[in-house]
Amino acid sequence: MITESTLDPAAAVYRKVIAAGDHWVHPVKAGQHFRILDLEGNQAADTLFYSAADPGDRYAADVTIRNQGALYLTTGTVLMSTEGNALLTIVADTCGRHDTLGGACSRESNTMRYALEKEPMHACRDIFLCGIHEWGHGLGKRDITNNINFFMNVPVTPEGKLTFADGISAPGRYVEMRAERDVIALISNCPQLNNPCNAYNPTPVEVFIWD
Repeated sequence: MITESTLDPAAAVYRKVIAAGDHWVHPVKAGQHFRILDLEGNQAADTLFYSAADPGDRYAADVTIRNQGALYLTTGTVLMSTEGNALLTIVADTCGRHDTLGGACSRESNTMRYALEKEPMHACRDIFLCGIHEWGHGLGKRDITNNINFFMNVPVTPEGKLTFADGISAPGRYVEMRAERDVIALISNCPQLNNPCNAYNPTPVEVFIWD
């Protein structure tokens, strides 16, 4: 559902441009608002959330989908954790819907979906690993689970199949969330060149945090 925010970017207490193919990891405190802005359009921002108090309690796509009774994420969606806790609530969305089924690209999936010679290409799971290692806390590969693909268009066919389609975002569109508890946000700004999730042209996104 298209809903605009009343928050002024100039009043944000934190803002950062994340280059295409880069990672970003940062705390978002309970009550703060967190926005991801699609600067140039159709960029996929793969995102994970963890409870700051217990990183083992992290975003769960299945719990979120079951809780809201819908496949796509948009205004009003409560992002749920593996333990059934509310992590964040989407309070504004100028894109319309976001994917949480397609997962993160990996070198292995690139070879299976596209070609063996794609294996050396940078992928979101590698980027997530860089962010996990920067954060610390003893986390590793097993802690990279089902993620959100903000701005990514993954239609579900009547037969239940997933298809990667042209994005529905555009320059300047954003999604904004209110943190319901202290969380750690981890973003892989997708470098994917093999499908239209980012129009075959990875571009930067910008993040904002308001108190």
